[in-house]
Amino acid sequence: MIRDRGYFSENADHERIRSLHVIDAANIRPLCSGDMTIQRMDNVLIVVDDLEAAKAFFAELGMELEGETTVEGPWADRVVGLDGVRADIAMMRTPDGHGRVELSKFHRPPAVRAEPASAPANTLGIRRIMFTVDDVDGVVARLRSHGAELVGEVAQYEDKYRLCFLRGPEGIILGLAEQLD
Repeated sequence: MIRDRGYFSENADHERIRSLHVIDAANIRPLCSGDMTIQRMDNVLIVVDDLEAAKAFFAELGMELEGETTVEGPWADRVVGLDGVRADIAMMRTPDGHGRVELSKFHRPPAVRAEPASAPANTLGIRRIMFTVDDVDGVVARLRSHGAELVGEVAQYEDKYRLCFLRGPEGIILGLAEQLD
C-alpha cells in the first residue's frame, strides 16, 4: 500500500475521503488516457492592481523573485484573447524551486473584478493556494504586517496539521499548513 501525506485521517468520518488517498499499488489505474500530456504544473497566475504590494506579500511568505518583465504585442494579445495587452509580470518561486506564482499587473486593458474582493471560500473558481510552512503562527504574524487577515481561525486537524486560510492583497486567499511531528 502507498499512503499519502494528506490532511485526512483514518477515522470513519473520513472514510470516503480517505479512500481517495489510500492506493493499492498493485491495482493502480491511470485516470488519464495513458499518453503523457503534461510535464509539470508550471505556475498559477494572479492578476493584481498593486504589483509591488503583492511581490512584498509573497516575499514575506518566503517566495523568491525569479524575474520580472513586461509583455505586450500581437503574441500576447493572441495568447490571452485581449487586444492591446500591456502587462508587467513578476514570477515568484518557492524556496524548493518547484512552485511558482505569476503576479501580473495589466496596464492595457485595465483589469476587471469578477467578484467581490472578499468572496467567501466556497465561491466557485480557484479559491486559494496552499503552502506548507514551518510555523503557521509566525507566518500569519509576518503576513499581517502586509495587510493579511485570517479568513477563519488557525485550527488543528487531529495531531497532524495546523491549518488556516488568510486573505491577502487583492483578496487572494492563501492556505497555510504546518505539519505536526
